Amino acid sequence: MTRAETKERNRRALLDAAFQVVSRDGYRARLDEIAERADLTTGAIYSLFGSKNGLVIALVTDYLRPHYEEIEQAVPAGLDLLEAVDAFARYYRRTCDAPDALSRMSLQITLLDMAVHDPELGSRLAGAIRTQETDLVAMFTGRAHKGSVVTPHQAQRLVTALRALFVGLSQGVVLGLAHGADEQYFADTARALASEVPLID
Repeated sequence: MTRAETKERNRRALLDAAFQVVSRDGYRARLDEIAERADLTTGAIYSLFGSKNGLVIALVTDYLRPHYEEIEQAVPAGLDLLEAVDAFARYYRRTCDAPDALSRMSLQITLLDMAVHDPELGSRLAGAIRTQETDLVAMFTGRAHKGSVVTPHQAQRLVTALRALFVGLSQGVVLGLAHGADEQYFADTARALASEVPLID
């Protein structure tokens, strides 16, 4: 195995271990436990990520990247805005039924808790999320809507609102608090939100 392959294997092992420990312990997560689960040393964490916060930021990026790639596949080009929002909503609802839905929600809540306890980490987490959301903004920009096309500013406002809607709804689904919130409900709610002219004007 080459040095680059070993480095990537160690990085992957640490991210997988961090997902388990951080989801469970939040800001109290211990680097020595993460390293032990990965069969590595804490020195490997500092070498690869620089710090505990660096590891957490890498974990968030690693967690979000495939999520956004799947969204791009679920929402093809050529759809108008409301059709794209519909496809996005249905994709998001399907993720609520994934085997790892509960652990993903646990990680989201844990990261919020960590951000509250560490403002510097909170700022870095927000930056990492904004970077990933740029892809969503681009996905909605330029789509036809009510005789015109969606501008980047309008797409940004819409993405912010949709993310808030879907996070809240999906937490309700996973916790069993949103009875009847099936794909059609997600799609209808998202379409109603996107249809509001003041939201995207």
